[in-house]
Amino acid sequence: METNFRTKIVRVDIPPDCNVIFGHSHFIKTVEDLYEALISSSPSLKFGIAFCEASQKRLIRTDGNSEELIKLASTAAFDVACGHSFFIYLKDGFPINVLRRIKESDEVCRIFCATANPLEVIVAETHQGRGVLGVVDGEPPLGVEGDEDKAERNEFLRKIGYKR
Repeated sequence: METNFRTKIVRVDIPPDCNVIFGHSHFIKTVEDLYEALISSSPSLKFGIAFCEASQKRLIRTDGNSEELIKLASTAAFDVACGHSFFIYLKDGFPINVLRRIKESDEVCRIFCATANPLEVIVAETHQGRGVLGVVDGEPPLGVEGDEDKAERNEFLRKIGYKR
């Protein structure tokens, strides 16, 4: 039995006005269930979904209500190319508003990240295919917040409506 594998780092493009949810699932029905979870969460949410089918035709299955975001999700899924992984690109909403519903989907096994930060996926490639080892979400910290930073954070949360 061959035990060799290669690792690869795949950078995922995230435009400035988007957020991405990257996860792992297990069934072709994933696309339909994620669509239902997203479309019913907010009437203003724009999204695109891409799911890497891991058997049979092994297609990247897509859906969404924004062609631009479907294309971005499809490109990310094709570049990462790990079986049963999915990408959701969001505009006009935040992952915090939809993550619970996504996690409650029967097909979803795990969420690797939900981010607007620079994103890299660490991929292992074997003779059978590819799998996700982990993600690099953003950059390392530069220090610990002080009082001014806390005030700025609280002001930002109020500005976007998450704090009164």
